[in-house]
Amino acid sequence: MRILLLLATLSFVLACHTATQNVPIAENRPNVVLILADDLGYIDCGFTGSPDIRTPALDRLASGGLVFTDAHVTASVCAPSRAGLLTGHYQQEGGFECNLGASGGLLPNQRTLATGLTEAGYSTYAIGKWHLGGAPELHPMRQGFEHFTGLLGGSRSYFPLLEKSPSKAQRIERDGTPVPESDFDYFTDFLTDEAVATIEAQPSETPFFLYLSYTAPHSPNHARPDLFESYSGIEHKGRRTYASMVTAMDEGIGRVVDALEAKGQLENTMIVFLSDNGGATTNHSDNGPWRGMKGSKWEGGHRVPFLMHWPRSVGAGTFDGLTSSLDLLPTFWTAAGADLTPTPGSDGHGFDGVDLMPLVNKGSQAAPHTRLFWRRAVAAAARDGDWKVIRIENKDGTFQEPILVNLEEDPGELENLAKSEPQRVRELLDALGKWELDVQDPRWLTAEIWRDHQRAKHQPDVVTREQEAVLP
Repeated sequence: MRILLLLATLSFVLACHTATQNVPIAENRPNVVLILADDLGYIDCGFTGSPDIRTPALDRLASGGLVFTDAHVTASVCAPSRAGLLTGHYQQEGGFECNLGASGGLLPNQRTLATGLTEAGYSTYAIGKWHLGGAPELHPMRQGFEHFTGLLGGSRSYFPLLEKSPSKAQRIERDGTPVPESDFDYFTDFLTDEAVATIEAQPSETPFFLYLSYTAPHSPNHARPDLFESYSGIEHKGRRTYASMVTAMDEGIGRVVDALEAKGQLENTMIVFLSDNGGATTNHSDNGPWRGMKGSKWEGGHRVPFLMHWPRSVGAGTFDGLTSSLDLLPTFWTAAGADLTPTPGSDGHGFDGVDLMPLVNKGSQAAPHTRLFWRRAVAAAARDGDWKVIRIENKDGTFQEPILVNLEEDPGELENLAKSEPQRVRELLDALGKWELDVQDPRWLTAEIWRDHQRAKHQPDVVTREQEAVLP
């Protein structure tokens, strides 16, 4: 009798498996794992060319997936970049333009990436850094996620705070309940533990969305001792610490991949990895060939490592078209069969991103976007194909001479072509102005010192990272 029952069960499983292989995405929906690094330098992964930092897990995903070489986030600082990522809209449409201070955040009525997936029947989890508002109505579990483990603020100690209580923004919680500091040894590893436990406990018949938002390698610069020792070949202590932090994150990503593989779900899990902005001036990161760092409109501020791994539907290779983090929401929602209705209260024009899968599935290199825009207080930029204009506002409301670069001919953005291409400058500034008609004024501003830093970052004589390092 047991043998008959076993054979019947096995036949049922095989039948289900065979049927699953031949159903469309709407019925055989992928799990979605979105992994976000924090202040990661462009060249600080093996797959982007790092000569000194080990990232074998990310390199494995990159070799088996698609690497986007011209991919951008919507802001060069943490919070507004995350707002664009999770809403599929330029964050300025909701007045979320500047980094968060003591208040501010998402609009309570916005549908987030998680909202649509929850409505589509997904289990939704946020693990790690939130930084999109600390008010009760802006809590992740009020913004579409069913579960949240992490911190509401932007950064915290990687080691437990055993001698003093963390602030509300730095306190770790699990679904609203504080997690004792004594429950972990190193914060990056704690987030990985939570992610792996979530995957292991998730029922296989229910698709899930996991937003794994590491704080690494954002400051404070805290290395795990064993990894710091393993990087003895790096002489600069700051770089050695940073390398250790990146590798701790990579180890965690490897454990997440292993957990998916152990459950037989790696083939039908869409994994996307990117950074929230470019490498910071304070963490010893390296943006490689791109000028500028976190906070600037140079490529180093918003051009990020970006890969997609989904063995069932995405082939290995590179994608060179102009891509944005805005594209992830419509890509995920379409794959999940979610409702793509625009956010209530928006102007009704739909999302600012596009579904990447039609391009990816056809092996096309056509750019998802011909134009992208950025603005944070006094600094704004517009990209049109290979051309980019940067516009800087003076304290008196006038504008500095525009900066025009051609990224195909001058990827380091060293030559200002504004005087030799006045018509192109006008066209790009006009496009920027028209885009600004569709966005709101900032609902809050950062301090004047940060606006001064932005002005200074874009001066012609601030070229090296050492010069920019004094302008966080």
